[in-house]
Amino acid sequence: MSPITQTQLQQPALKSGDAMTSPGSLDGKTITGGHKSPADSILFTAVRPDLVMERGEGMYLWDTAGNRYLDFTGGWAVNSLGHSPAALQEALARQASLLVHASPAFYNKPMLEFAKLLTDISCFDKVFFTSTGAEANESAVKLARKYGALHKNGAYEIITVTNGFHGRTLAMMSATGKPQWQTLFEPKVPGFKHVPLNDIDALFAAVSDNTCAIMLELVQGEGGVHAANESYLYAIRKMCDIYDIMLIVDEVQTGLGRTGAMFAYEHYGIEPDIMTLGKGVGGGFPLAAMLAKEKLDLFEAGDQGGTYTGQPLGMAAGLAVVQEIMKRDLAQNAAVQGQYLLDGLQKLASKHNLSNIRGKGLLVAFDLPYHYGSELVAACREAGLLVNSPQPGTIRLMPPLIVQQSDIDDMLRLLDQALSQFAG
Repeated sequence: MSPITQTQLQQPALKSGDAMTSPGSLDGKTITGGHKSPADSILFTAVRPDLVMERGEGMYLWDTAGNRYLDFTGGWAVNSLGHSPAALQEALARQASLLVHASPAFYNKPMLEFAKLLTDISCFDKVFFTSTGAEANESAVKLARKYGALHKNGAYEIITVTNGFHGRTLAMMSATGKPQWQTLFEPKVPGFKHVPLNDIDALFAAVSDNTCAIMLELVQGEGGVHAANESYLYAIRKMCDIYDIMLIVDEVQTGLGRTGAMFAYEHYGIEPDIMTLGKGVGGGFPLAAMLAKEKLDLFEAGDQGGTYTGQPLGMAAGLAVVQEIMKRDLAQNAAVQGQYLLDGLQKLASKHNLSNIRGKGLLVAFDLPYHYGSELVAACREAGLLVNSPQPGTIRLMPPLIVQQSDIDDMLRLLDQALSQFAG
């Protein structure tokens, strides 16, 4: 690196309105004060369409131009109760009038109520709250490594699954078996091994004395909606029991009714040691949680924490959302409507050469004959339908849990119209 000269330090800074057209400017563009669009202040991290969402209600979003969109992405499986649900609005307003934040140094009433609810409806005994699924997964890795340090001679390695997804922190990018991330932000956090999904021989070969946990999604979301086989998961559970390895299930996308059961692990007849939740647990409020068995209550003061862990406003939001999911039996609705959605897609399959229609509950995907996923997403959006393409040749559907048959019929009609643009 060349040293900075005294002359350079003494050069005057650009004033408001001055143009900067040096090679170091953004893409070589001229930047002038007073001529920026609102979006120019957003750091680029994603390709976004040239529209601004303004409000939402139930199954629909509206942009600032008044266009309406039927949302079959559900805010990336987040809006479990739909957009701006009354239960969430009321809970946030009520709690905001009492206490928004007291610091993580204290218990608060909704924290205790929400923790008890989550342990009552699951196989777990303890809860640690966070704001994002990535944080919850980090907490799970820390807890497994704490167990390895205390009970397995310092074992620290975590076995994860290729094409899984666990978040975007540096450690969770290291845990995620996403090929396009392998060389991104090097060096990665060490201690993660990746094996193919549903390949028990590869997983068994990866286990060593250094293994403290196996971590996987029971249904891969970002990976294209691929589920673990029942026999595969049963074998993993047995292996973990024999070798005293922790089984971590990432239910950030699948938890709280999404797959047609309250938790995806219930489909398999096994109990994990640790589970993470996120996305739908807050119904749109940033909230996540790690749940663990009693034997894993191992952290000492200072081992883990966070400014917003158990924040009263978030706790009230999560409590209201989960209570509403239970009261309205939305897990069962996801099972019923999910099957109706799969049946509807099958009817479109031969017309548009769709294949591998799959999913559990309201986490559904299908494959296209060619890699035009992003173009189809744009065509659907133009028609007033929001869908997702996690892979170039795959479309994923994850609508709010409140979806009804009439919504699915509308979606299938719009999808049919959009697919017809790619005929031949």
